[in-house]
Amino acid sequence: MSNDYHIPVMLTECVDALDIKPNGVYVDVTFGGGGHSREILKRLGPDGRLYAFDQDPDAISNSLQDDRFRLIHQNFRFMKNNLRVHGVSEIDGVLADLGISSHQINERERGFSTRFDADLDMRMDQVGTLNARDIVNNYAEEDLHRIFGMYGEIQNARTLARVLVSARTVEPIVTVAQLKEAIETIVPKRRENKYYAQVFQALRIEVNKELQALEAFLLQSAAILRAGGRLVVMSYHSLEDRLVKNFIAKGKFKGEVEKDFYGNEIKPLRAVNRKVIVASAEEIEGNNRARSAKLRIAEKI
Repeated sequence: MSNDYHIPVMLTECVDALDIKPNGVYVDVTFGGGGHSREILKRLGPDGRLYAFDQDPDAISNSLQDDRFRLIHQNFRFMKNNLRVHGVSEIDGVLADLGISSHQINERERGFSTRFDADLDMRMDQVGTLNARDIVNNYAEEDLHRIFGMYGEIQNARTLARVLVSARTVEPIVTVAQLKEAIETIVPKRRENKYYAQVFQALRIEVNKELQALEAFLLQSAAILRAGGRLVVMSYHSLEDRLVKNFIAKGKFKGEVEKDFYGNEIKPLRAVNRKVIVASAEEIEGNNRARSAKLRIAEKI
């Protein structure tokens, strides 16, 4: 694996958080360049097992040659069923490093980056039928308003949706450059890069149904972790972090925690770290992506 593929953020902190037992069964649901998996394998004994997931075909070529390791080419929303196929019903720990990899951003043709002109794609698995081009050109104005407001947290989401719908009547918006040109008149001055990043984030989340996948993953993790097993999740924007924080605290994504007849909270996990863990100033200086990373750790009750 080339270090250029992806530099793991808070690598040591993430793997330490799993509290690895040498003979345990662990899952890395965001394999990518294999950085976390390599470190986990270093800490496993000969009877330990590691299963990894990645939906991106580019990541599959980074697979590791180790009898204790198996890489599964699937979205982590299908974790539980795929593990069952391999005879695994309980695990000792699971790690998720959410978001987009450095490799995906740097691959011009994937259309993830605002820095390159390319087709508007943004599919992580390259198999799904929905891409960013479809959303920009075919979604109704109210749906565009919803995803830009909800997933991009864009203040002028309604105006953005209206401008895109108007621009696409002149000609289809099929490239990154066309998208940026179509909306340039409503982009806040001196905040261009942040604004475009928010637009791209919203489109990427919608294309890949990322929040729905995260909810499914969290529910499945709680179901298959053994008592004392660890859930370790690193997120990069507030939407993901809010889901993770709420699920750990309440066992659900909305509303208040449920209680039994005696007033005891009914939830599958307890937080290990009361305060969210962030990267050191030294790491941020060497890897800008670490700036927005938030690490949460939970243990199965």
